[in-house]
Amino acid sequence: MTAGREGLTRREAARYARHLVLPEVGRDGQERLKEARVLIVGLGGLGSPAALYLAAAGVGTIGVMDADSVELSNLQRQILYGTGDLGSPKVDAALARLRDANPHVAVQAEGMRMTSANALRVVEEYDIVVDGSDNFPTRYLVNDACVLAGRANVYGAVHRWEGQLAVFAAEGGPCYRCLFREPPPPGMVPSCAEAGVFGALPGVIGGAQAMEALKLLLGVGRPLVGRLQIFDALRCRWREIEVRRDPGCAVCGDRPTQTGLIDYELFCGSAAGGRPRGEATIGIVEPEELAAVLAGEPRPLLLDVREPAEWYAFNLADLGAVLVPLGELPGRLDEVPPARPIVVYCHSGARSLQAAEALAGWGFADVRTLEGGIAAQHGMHARSRTL
Repeated sequence: MTAGREGLTRREAARYARHLVLPEVGRDGQERLKEARVLIVGLGGLGSPAALYLAAAGVGTIGVMDADSVELSNLQRQILYGTGDLGSPKVDAALARLRDANPHVAVQAEGMRMTSANALRVVEEYDIVVDGSDNFPTRYLVNDACVLAGRANVYGAVHRWEGQLAVFAAEGGPCYRCLFREPPPPGMVPSCAEAGVFGALPGVIGGAQAMEALKLLLGVGRPLVGRLQIFDALRCRWREIEVRRDPGCAVCGDRPTQTGLIDYELFCGSAAGGRPRGEATIGIVEPEELAAVLAGEPRPLLLDVREPAEWYAFNLADLGAVLVPLGELPGRLDEVPPARPIVVYCHSGARSLQAAEALAGWGFADVRTLEGGIAAQHGMHARSRTL
């Protein structure tokens, strides 16, 4: 046993028996895992399998960070949760599930959204970060916090039938910004809610993220530093792209120009709050304000710009919403009364902001968007039913 390292109990040795016989792990490696601390940002399709495998492997402390609650649409791929968890905060459901998976593991619930105000403080408490986030502001924030804190970032992403996997911000290796210097324009890359994701795909990528994190902790094998793996699930084929560290990178380069965390919503073009467009200002309606806003005079038009399949799955027709998909909006402006206020919504806010900006540009004077989209509205109702 290594001096100063906490040894394994008899029950732990029995639990990890298949690890102990591996020359690359053994008792010394398992004790190293017991002392390790891993943060998982995002408890969705990627964070779910990653968390389960890290707990099963015996990582001593696992931090789980997410501000969302469990929704019915999550259960197709987010295997941490069951039907009984609907409406519960994800971190609470994860806490119970991971403790049941391995009572020898400490789970720290960080029931909040990662922001530029808390990211460094949280990241510095862990040895490695597993990024299971599903949006660009959080991915850039995780990356920058990992670079500044000197922590490896085990990155994963899924979209429809494709997955991506890499290790960023490891010593001497590239960071996420070396590959993606700037985010795509808002709305150019649809979210999973908008484009869909094959349910088993996050299991492949999330499990591989756990594997990479464990290799880094054990110091074995060849982690995906400087390599981006792309998985095509339809053809069951992996391909690899070499990623080199960019000496001119603003964050990890030889002369970094960004030495702190920034406003990532503005950087990625998805800032909350009013946004000017010509002489009009696009306002924000919080989910808890919607009923009062719709009760005003003149009554606003509640405009859903999602796709028909999304509308049929769940909608706000009981509140008077009408469906005009974003792509059809230019040809259906006659269905939008110019004299009425408009509240636009989509699934999570990206498409509704595009629609609102377009409407303002076409001369509609009173345009607002529903903050967080129908996902936030639905989540608010789910939480209220559990109180």
